[in-house]
Amino acid sequence: MNAEPDLVSRVIAQWEGLRPDVDASPIGIIGRVHSIADWLTEQRVALYARYGLGAGEFDVMVALLRSGPPYEMSPSAIADWTLVSSGAVTKRVDRCVEQGWVTRRSGPGDGRSRVVSLTPAGKELIDVVWGASLSRVHELVGGLTVEERDTLASLLDKWGRSLEI
Repeated sequence: MNAEPDLVSRVIAQWEGLRPDVDASPIGIIGRVHSIADWLTEQRVALYARYGLGAGEFDVMVALLRSGPPYEMSPSAIADWTLVSSGAVTKRVDRCVEQGWVTRRSGPGDGRSRVVSLTPAGKELIDVVWGASLSRVHELVGGLTVEERDTLASLLDKWGRSLEI
């Protein structure tokens, strides 16, 4: 681990020198969370790209996988589980349909409703990508002890709830 001050520490030090009357310490949290989130997104996108997936397609397919057999959901349920708009789900599902990873059909009893299902090829692919993703996640948190991970997860949960997100 590098012992040199990171960019965020240097920014805080600048503010402390310029405005010692102001507490700039929260920048340490926000700046690092932002930097880490950006870096993790790059890691995630690169991993999925190795399998020909975008992050949106992964999110749709993994939501279907998590739903359990028969691996199908309504588009609105997918939107709820992936935290995106119904329009975004439509585009993501369209790309998955084009690749043969999911199918879309009318829902039971209502010609207007739709059901999205993993195909056998989609299930096979997402099983592999999910396994690789989980392995990578373990690597990414490998610099923390189990206790540190639990503490960090708990603090992030608390912070997120306080922000009502």
